[in-house]
Amino acid sequence: HDFPLLFFLVYPPIYLCVNRVLFILSKKSMENKSKYCYNIYKTAGFCGFKSAHHPERKESSMLTNNMPKVKIGIVAVSRDCFPESLSVNRRKAVVQSYIQHYNSEDIYECPVCIVESEIQMVQALEDIKQAGCNALCVYLGNFGPEIAETLLAKHFDGPKMFVAAAEETAGDLCQGRGDAFCGMLNASYNLALRNVRAYIPEYPVGDADDCAKMIHEFVPIARAILALSQLKIISFGPRPLNFLACNAPIKQLYNLGVEIEENSELDLFEAFNRHAGDPRIPQIVQEMEAELGAGNKKPQILSRLAQYELTLKDWVEQHKGYRKYVAIAGKCWPAFQTQFGFVPCYVNSRLTAQGIPVSCEVDIYGALSEFIGSVVSQDTVTLLDINNTVPKDLYQQDICTKFPYEHKDVFMGFHCGNTAAGKLSFCEMKYQMIMARSLPQEVTQGTLEGDIVPGPITFFRLQSTADNQLRAYIAQGEVLPVATRSFGSIGIFAIPQMGRFYRHVLIEKNFPHHGAVAFGHFGKELYEVFRYLGVAPQEIGYNHPQGVLYPTENPFAR
Repeated sequence: HDFPLLFFLVYPPIYLCVNRVLFILSKKSMENKSKYCYNIYKTAGFCGFKSAHHPERKESSMLTNNMPKVKIGIVAVSRDCFPESLSVNRRKAVVQSYIQHYNSEDIYECPVCIVESEIQMVQALEDIKQAGCNALCVYLGNFGPEIAETLLAKHFDGPKMFVAAAEETAGDLCQGRGDAFCGMLNASYNLALRNVRAYIPEYPVGDADDCAKMIHEFVPIARAILALSQLKIISFGPRPLNFLACNAPIKQLYNLGVEIEENSELDLFEAFNRHAGDPRIPQIVQEMEAELGAGNKKPQILSRLAQYELTLKDWVEQHKGYRKYVAIAGKCWPAFQTQFGFVPCYVNSRLTAQGIPVSCEVDIYGALSEFIGSVVSQDTVTLLDINNTVPKDLYQQDICTKFPYEHKDVFMGFHCGNTAAGKLSFCEMKYQMIMARSLPQEVTQGTLEGDIVPGPITFFRLQSTADNQLRAYIAQGEVLPVATRSFGSIGIFAIPQMGRFYRHVLIEKNFPHHGAVAFGHFGKELYEVFRYLGVAPQEIGYNHPQGVLYPTENPFAR
């Protein structure tokens, strides 16, 4: 459990070799470096060490139960002065490429080609509805009918995208020229006229393989938009005293189409007591014991934690109403410990791993952000404090010469014990050390503690400001394979130019200390999700590279 510090002390020759390899790998991409590090540690015999890129990780079916399955209907459109066959044949090539390279269940080829006809638009709309499509791709196989194609987008109830065909060959630039490059401009203008939001890729024109790839990249974006339209956030209790940071107006939730059910801690406590002696508790305890393994240091509280887990799951089923998907914003202090007799961190981590994100400290927008990250990545996420600096001696010893980061690029992301076991390099059930400074230790037990797995991450948050404006940030980086020597669910995070990002985005834009963490690089997808939801581009912060100043950055500062 003291790995990697103990490991390196016991195996000095391996330590030197790993240092040298890490130094070489520092010039590689962060994602590849983490994969290589995992293989080095595994080869060295530390099979208990886990990585975010664990080759044996399998996607949890439970995780994907709390999110939609996307089926995109692709509809070709054609200007009447261009050959309809040009759009139809190009559409067929795109679908063929998609089926060849990606999941064929993601796409449906609508047989109706819209040729400047509102009647055909209605026919295409009915066809993709009957086929069970919940997302739309309007494909400009040639210039396209700007009215009919944007009417289709307007009347389709779901996320939509527009892509256009590139010209195929120099030998067919007369009858075979489609001019979709030009038609996309008119399509965008007409979308704006009709106030229709649609996803348009960075460069939306391409051949069959290019367009198939664009449609595939749209899948996680569409999945997030669909999920939010059917999401209910269930919260328990007001925010803790002296904790205004995570308090934000809920009006923007309704603007996003998200429902919220706010409950008191007393409601939750009553439901918890009703679950005493629930016959399902032993089964949940067995699951917990299997998950914790040697880290099961508090076996005496597992039955109460299992009782609480069942309380939350039953509450979700009984209260989600007409909504399909759920996230939870739970309260965890100060009265929770003294009344329930434990802290809920481990249960929160288990539900999050099962696809129901649970935020700490009644952080409603934290739960929203976690849910978005879970749906986009189809993986477990976590919620962490952007917590503390890395001591200079630790930086000099374990980071400076081994990774391409300045001291201000690194920090520790921490929370009491809410990160899922599958995202920790090792884990132990412990007690909440901070709370135990003012409460009896026995009522603070229930944290899941360990160093977070190394690998690429995306730190992000979607937030309503105090004056009811949507604002977000996204920063890609990595968790370093360096021992934290601390407590809680914690890791050493490295984000390029983090110091400037911290000052001119997180502080300047008044973000709270909680950030959602997705295990992988999902900045591109999250950015498009936030744009689609209506967050203004200038309100989506990111870590600017060196030389690109923030609007508030002093150009004379050194």
